[in-house]
Amino acid sequence: MNWINNVVRPKISGLLSTTKRDVPDNLWVKCPESGQMVFYKDLEANQFVVPGSNYHMRLAADQRLTHLFDGGQYKLVSVPAVTQDPLKFRDGRKYTDRLRDAKTETKLEDAVLVGEGLLEGRQVVSAVQDFRFMAGSLGMAAGEALITGMLRAVELKAPFILFAASGGARMQEGILSLMQMPRVTIAVQRLRDSRLPYIVVLTDPTTGGVTASYAMLGDVHIAEPGALICFAGPRVIQQTIREQLPDGFQRSEYLLSHGMVDMVVHRHQMRETLARLCSLFMGGVDATKGKDARKMNGRPYVNGASVDSKVIETAAREAGITEAEVVPNSQRFEPGRGDKAKRDGDTGTANPKDAGRGA
Repeated sequence: MNWINNVVRPKISGLLSTTKRDVPDNLWVKCPESGQMVFYKDLEANQFVVPGSNYHMRLAADQRLTHLFDGGQYKLVSVPAVTQDPLKFRDGRKYTDRLRDAKTETKLEDAVLVGEGLLEGRQVVSAVQDFRFMAGSLGMAAGEALITGMLRAVELKAPFILFAASGGARMQEGILSLMQMPRVTIAVQRLRDSRLPYIVVLTDPTTGGVTASYAMLGDVHIAEPGALICFAGPRVIQQTIREQLPDGFQRSEYLLSHGMVDMVVHRHQMRETLARLCSLFMGGVDATKGKDARKMNGRPYVNGASVDSKVIETAAREAGITEAEVVPNSQRFEPGRGDKAKRDGDTGTANPKDAGRGA
């Protein structure tokens, strides 16, 4: 009996416990939309897009940067340290405890990770908000990371790409969190002054003060399919107005049809789309050498300046645009038309004497 208890049972228990430890918890992942069970390795190989339903799952910040840069190689941009818990905030738990748990879970210092590297051979700087870190909320550390990344892009004369994902401002930092919105906005203006492109990729979810500030200040706004993009969420709005909202309200496709975003791009085409946009905006800038190839010919940067017609034609062909859109004369802008209409006492049409004349 002692032999069974001392030898046999411990060996059996050891075998069972070892087998249990070797099986990861996330071996299979359930699609939130269709309920489909997907093998984790297959999901990872597909950039975390569920094959059947095409549902775009959330990505960690390091995964975003790996998928963006050439060969998955990039260099992290160091961010200045900020004061932790400046307000000594406590709700159900201490703010410092929440920060410690978030850092342990995500292996990040805060909600924003900034990296620099090559995208199709062109130098770019990118910042990613990680929703796992306290819902990607904007605090002093996140604001400092965004500003540092934008200033680094100005230094390198490189495009800046933001992957936004946030629940809004971080309430545990109060007014200090809200101050980050105008601070980042000023950094965006530095990009504008340097004629550098600022491209925003809106991912699920992008809400609150982030949407109300720098996430909507890009030169181009791209959204991933099905992403929730809003200030106040649909549940809050529905409870306030007490009306049924349209299907897909505040989702990427809904916002595209209402003009709030420029395009909805599948994650598999995101990298090539961003590379094409950077190439179009930067034109002849040779970012790998830190020089402007067109300045040698006396021409300035393309972004914010005159654009070579060949650059536009090339970009149009790549986008599948073969014919120019015909704009009716009534929709064409003519300087002074508004003043002339007022003089004629008609806000909708020009002087009747001009009827029938060509534009």
